[in-house]
Amino acid sequence: MFRMPPYHGGPITPKAMNKKHLLIALAITLATLPTGAQSLKDDLKQNTHLGGYVIAKGNATTRDDAEKKADMGLRLVRLYIDSRLGDFAMKLQMQVNGNTNSINGPRLVDAWVEWQHWTEMRVKVGQFKRPFTFENPMHPWLLGRGTYSQLADRLAGFSDRTGEHASNGRDFGLQLQGDLFKSSIDGHRWLHYQAGVFTGQGINVMDKNTRKDLIGGLWVAPVKELQVGIFGWTGNYVDNNKQTHERRRYAIGANYNDRWMARAEFAVDNADGKADAWYAIVGTPSWHRTRLFAHYDVYREAKSWDNAKSFYGLSVQHTPHPNLMVQANWAFADDRTATDSHYHNVDVQCYWRF
Repeated sequence: MFRMPPYHGGPITPKAMNKKHLLIALAITLATLPTGAQSLKDDLKQNTHLGGYVIAKGNATTRDDAEKKADMGLRLVRLYIDSRLGDFAMKLQMQVNGNTNSINGPRLVDAWVEWQHWTEMRVKVGQFKRPFTFENPMHPWLLGRGTYSQLADRLAGFSDRTGEHASNGRDFGLQLQGDLFKSSIDGHRWLHYQAGVFTGQGINVMDKNTRKDLIGGLWVAPVKELQVGIFGWTGNYVDNNKQTHERRRYAIGANYNDRWMARAEFAVDNADGKADAWYAIVGTPSWHRTRLFAHYDVYREAKSWDNAKSFYGLSVQHTPHPNLMVQANWAFADDRTATDSHYHNVDVQCYWRF
């Protein structure tokens, strides 16, 4: 670091400052410029990561009226771009497996940008997961079994009970979320909130009316590993025949994730004939990179046991590498909507990511 030499002739004035002092001062000024310029350059640098994951699946069923008793193929193929620019995080994700139909085949899944300057308040806009239930935003890798629950499937926008096209639990909207009250013990946040305004029409389609869906959630974390929350959803969906289907939904649930894993949720839709659903799943600690899961899953259209579809299942997964996992799933069905109400489903899935 350059330092001015001692000067013993009183205050340095422009008149008193000689040529040597001017050169040294100029050198100091020039020496500090690259640091500031580099800092600004780092702030404006966009960091981008490309990745993806694949889930291959083989399955069989004993259900008498099933179209296929056994099948195999690709359950999911996703390609994504994660990017960051200063305080902004961005994501673009495509699902590329399936047929060529723009809704059910290759399609845009995620396209959003989020301002993340503060942990206490983040703002997201674009197409992304609806903030309803703990399970809906979860990555398929983390579910603990081979599929999402019927609760998420029918009441969070995968194969929504309103007839909305398959939207993977997503919609276009604007969301505010944040984490408050940092623990002085382990640094986790005690309270999380999220609230958003969405079109109600699902992914990759334009809005069809002026009404919007309001969806939000609030949960507390008494300890770092546990979250207990409530969720609400009010809005509607307009089908291709211009019929409006109302949504008035709420859910409660708990999520625990440590060596043991446990998750349970209950949800109700009080519109369009009503429906309810609940599930519970428990996972053991890993033993030689292998875990065992037990799960129970119920969906009731019209809140009636006459229309109930229940699954009792076991799953075992082995993770030989952080980017590779093999999972076997078995479920016994008590399906009162089917002619053959009791049947077994089995499948084996292989997950890999890059």
